[in-house]
Amino acid sequence: MPMDKTMIRARFSVENLSCGSCVLRAEAALQAMPGVTGAYVNLATRLAEITADDPLDLPALQAGMKAAGFPMMPVAEAVPQTPEDETAPMWRRFVIAAMLTLPVFIIEMGSHLYPPFHHWLMRSFGLFPLHLMQFLLTTAVLAGPGRVFFRHGVPALLRGTPEMNSLVVLGTGAAWVFSTMVTFLPGLIPATSRFVYFEAAAVIVTLILLGRFLEARARGQAGSAIQALIGLRPDMATRANGTSVPVAAICQGDELRLFPGERVAVDGVVIQGESHVDEAMISGEPLPVSKAPGDVVTGGTLNGTGALVYRATHVGADTVLAQIVRMVETAQATRLPIQSLINRVTGVFVPLVLLIAGAAAGGWLIFGADPVMALVIGVSVLIIACPCAMGLATPVSIMAGTGRAAELGVLFRKGDALQRLGRVDLVAFDKTGTLTKGAPAVTRIAPVEGSENALLALAAAVEAQSEHPLGQAIMAEAEARGLTIAPVTGFRAETGAGVRADLDGATIRVGTEAFLAETGCRVPEVAGSGAETLVHVARDTVYLGAVALSDPVKPDAAKTVAALTDAGKRVALLSGDASGPVADVARNLGIAEALPRLMPEAKLAQVKAWQADGLRVAFVGDGINDAPVLAAADVGVALGSGTDVAIEAADVVLISGAPSAVVTAIEVSRRTMRNIAQNLAWAFGYNLALIPVAAGLLALFGGPVLSPMLAGGAMAASSVLVVMNALRLRRMAAP
Repeated sequence: MPMDKTMIRARFSVENLSCGSCVLRAEAALQAMPGVTGAYVNLATRLAEITADDPLDLPALQAGMKAAGFPMMPVAEAVPQTPEDETAPMWRRFVIAAMLTLPVFIIEMGSHLYPPFHHWLMRSFGLFPLHLMQFLLTTAVLAGPGRVFFRHGVPALLRGTPEMNSLVVLGTGAAWVFSTMVTFLPGLIPATSRFVYFEAAAVIVTLILLGRFLEARARGQAGSAIQALIGLRPDMATRANGTSVPVAAICQGDELRLFPGERVAVDGVVIQGESHVDEAMISGEPLPVSKAPGDVVTGGTLNGTGALVYRATHVGADTVLAQIVRMVETAQATRLPIQSLINRVTGVFVPLVLLIAGAAAGGWLIFGADPVMALVIGVSVLIIACPCAMGLATPVSIMAGTGRAAELGVLFRKGDALQRLGRVDLVAFDKTGTLTKGAPAVTRIAPVEGSENALLALAAAVEAQSEHPLGQAIMAEAEARGLTIAPVTGFRAETGAGVRADLDGATIRVGTEAFLAETGCRVPEVAGSGAETLVHVARDTVYLGAVALSDPVKPDAAKTVAALTDAGKRVALLSGDASGPVADVARNLGIAEALPRLMPEAKLAQVKAWQADGLRVAFVGDGINDAPVLAAADVGVALGSGTDVAIEAADVVLISGAPSAVVTAIEVSRRTMRNIAQNLAWAFGYNLALIPVAAGLLALFGGPVLSPMLAGGAMAASSVLVVMNALRLRRMAAP
């Protein structure tokens, strides 16, 4: 029986990707290459992933893609890629274009709006110098900041695949050519049509550059989450014999030494020593986990104050951290189900406009009384159909919506998250640090006799020298109550059990039930919930009481769950914590669906299961362990108080760290998307209504001809209306 061929995968960086239609054309070009069986292009990362059954002819592949307009370079599979940040270059182009355009706009539009200003210009400079000045400034705009449109649009026209850049080139180019003829060859133009439209060309370029800047600013920086995850792994480790070695050189079975405060290099099992290890990156649990011989340690987790020796069990790509990195990479490379409407329609709109302009100009050239009218009508169609309003419809709404969202405590890292968040069916929360505060706090004090403050002061006296989070929480509560802490002697800590010290001739023990039982102290059963951690206190063999600690629920968590439920959203809880605390939090908040003890891969599997059932899922989390789920969910929402990795993997960040901001984010998404739909409806409706007029439809029945000047004004008016509509989002109030 023949063996299956091993599928070959290769990754490439791709140039000249500026919109969704570019992605579709790049994928089509890749799939047409010999030997390629599958291709996926990611606009955010500017990467293409290609699959093939046999080794690819790399030079031929690169030559073919360069001819298609998308040059490629191979990328090392092991090196995470971060796309180039285009925000700063786009801003520079916009500023330069705006500075050059402003005088042109003032000269031309000021003359129309305020006739005395026009008369002053004519007396002071004269017509030709004014036209010459506009020619020089507009040429500088097109040849400088606007060159980016020509660099992409002209080759696309020559290949017969016109796109948005192509229409910008034709519209601005037609306005510039016509105006240049009026300036230098006025005899070729009828006297009634001798108007210059330099301001239209310059303003079009400037406004679309503004739109491109807003789009670049809204785009998230993909790949930084992976970089942060990789940064958790130390570069060097220490063998048990004291020699330092690179982590990449560690082999399975090597014995390694872990010093206090160091990160674990690879996955392993403890063979010597005791300590507490912070495993929040894996479990999300805020309390460090006690480690002793036989316990498992995970690469990337942070050691506490003890020293350990452990044996490597999983290295390289087999570690838990490496698996999380792969999950984030896979999740971030997943194609979004919703493509931008403007990119889909452009493929039909641009060729249609070119056809209409050519047909209208040709018809008037053949059948019209004035041949020059054909040029005027052709230019009018191209100017009025220039997709300025369409180019601004989405980014300006995104800018206004996300700007207002930031003021309300919500940061949209990726503009396309606005398309999805308002439409989610299910909102799943992590527990620790998301719905709860993420740190232990004293919630109850149960003395056998005497006051709560007396028991708390005694426990705090012993815990004053402890570095354990529970001890620090007891100290914080004592300080908050203003209690006097007595000095103790002979302090000793036993890992995983408790602490003890001498006070007034007696030994005070603070710790677990087993720790107190070692001296014969009988610990009675203390009533409490499954979410509480009990710290018992005894003087010699006399039991004094218990201090209960838990991770308290955030004040606005219940209101958040209720608001989401009222809005028709399904709410769930996914946590790596034990079933007792998870059930307790779910019960208190009114969450019916709560799943405990979920490792990162289990959380990811649950989200994918919901998605397979047709649900659109938003996941809200704050820990490193949440990064793969945040990336895989339809919308990942991270708390600003969470880790950098979680924030970088998310689409939306709640700056305040309050879960109630989820409700605000959903409302911002819903209203912004409605605003975008209004803008797109206007932009396309305006073209559908005025392109026939520009083509001379009214003139066929004795009506007026829409001159390029009026076409430019209509184009500018449509852009102003789109911007004004988007600015309404700035008045949006929090729900």
